[in-house]
Amino acid sequence: MDRLDHLLEVADALLSRVDAVLSAVGAPAGHDVWAQLRRVRLLPGDAARAVGALRPAAVAEAVPELRAQARACADTADALPLAADWTGAAAEAYEAARRHTAERLNVGPHSLSRRMSATADFADALADWMTRTRRDLAVSLAGALTSAPALTLTAGPAATSGVGGAGSAGETGSGRGLPGPDEARAAADIAALVLATIADSYDRAEDLLDDTTHLKAAQPV
Repeated sequence: MDRLDHLLEVADALLSRVDAVLSAVGAPAGHDVWAQLRRVRLLPGDAARAVGALRPAAVAEAVPELRAQARACADTADALPLAADWTGAAAEAYEAARRHTAERLNVGPHSLSRRMSATADFADALADWMTRTRRDLAVSLAGALTSAPALTLTAGPAATSGVGGAGSAGETGSGRGLPGPDEARAAADIAALVLATIADSYDRAEDLLDDTTHLKAAQPV
């Protein structure tokens, strides 16, 4: 477990409360959280848990094997024997097939070895992205947990101006009345912080994927 795993455990109740408040009463009009919600399209609790599910080590483990396969393709291409001791139509056909196979294995941007190397580079970059995303979210969660909005949300009903007391028609499943404006703003502040961090990471991921368009191209036959 890294720092984010621990912080997600500690912050679970707070994130759940933030999600509940936003779901119950929304956020103040004009608050920055609306823009962040449109960017991420998830409530902060769900978004944070999705980042928590990222496992960069598992991706990084695939890199050595990909690079080994790239080297194997190159070595195989170099090892294909020339038709040195025979001539004629059969020799010419063999040589054409040998060159074609060598090119597919190790010549040009679409050869197997180049694509394997590019895939390894992408896996390396993806693992780095996951690591940075987890680290950035951990910093944001640590800040959220020690913030004034967190105190507002965790101090209990006495710290809010919610309408409807215990036993009223406005009571929620948690036993609290509907969140008041102080709680709504506190939830929005925390949500904006968490979601902005994740949204920025999403933007970096899109840039990373844009750099791999060549891997989607079909390999020439």
